[in-house]
Amino acid sequence: MSEPLWERTLKVTTAEQTHALAAALGEVLEAGDLLVLTGELGAGKTTFTQGLGEGLGVRAGIISPTFVLVRIHPNLPDGPRPGGPDLVHVDAYRLDSAAEIDDIDLENTMDTAVTVVEWGRDRVEHLSDSRLEVELHRAVGGGGTAAANRTDEVLDFDTDDDEPRTIVLRGIGPRWADAPGLLDAAGQPDTAGQPDTANEGHI
Repeated sequence: MSEPLWERTLKVTTAEQTHALAAALGEVLEAGDLLVLTGELGAGKTTFTQGLGEGLGVRAGIISPTFVLVRIHPNLPDGPRPGGPDLVHVDAYRLDSAAEIDDIDLENTMDTAVTVVEWGRDRVEHLSDSRLEVELHRAVGGGGTAAANRTDEVLDFDTDDDEPRTIVLRGIGPRWADAPGLLDAAGQPDTAGQPDTANEGHI
């Protein structure tokens, strides 16, 4: 498995900030980009994907695709990025292997869309030689990794309350040789005047 070329850790305190960060990221995504989204229940995965959709300029109405596995949100001709890529939103929680990922034929849309896969770790890495990994962590509750790995949960809604979250982004492969400038712009000292670490910031 390829090692990340860079990592950024950002702090957000509201769902609105999660959405805004993702929207800014969506503005720089291109057709063929693969994002692997990880986070426990309530971590904000759906809010993050909704923000991506806004930045990409695709049709609204993004919800978790848990029960249909894949939802395609087409680019809007009258949106902010006319002619831009569609958004393919995948929930791989109930898929046990890379072979099951192949069965849903993501290869047919990979070149023309931005593909976001929730619970995609260890399942979708073979789809592209580059990927952006996004981890969302709740500051409180949620049960952490243990809860995220349980198989008896009903994962139909990703509730996203206003509480602090940590978002970790890692770039892997030639497409992500450099971190998007927006991530470095987000890495500013917080309002209390305490400097962040080299790869940690607040938006």
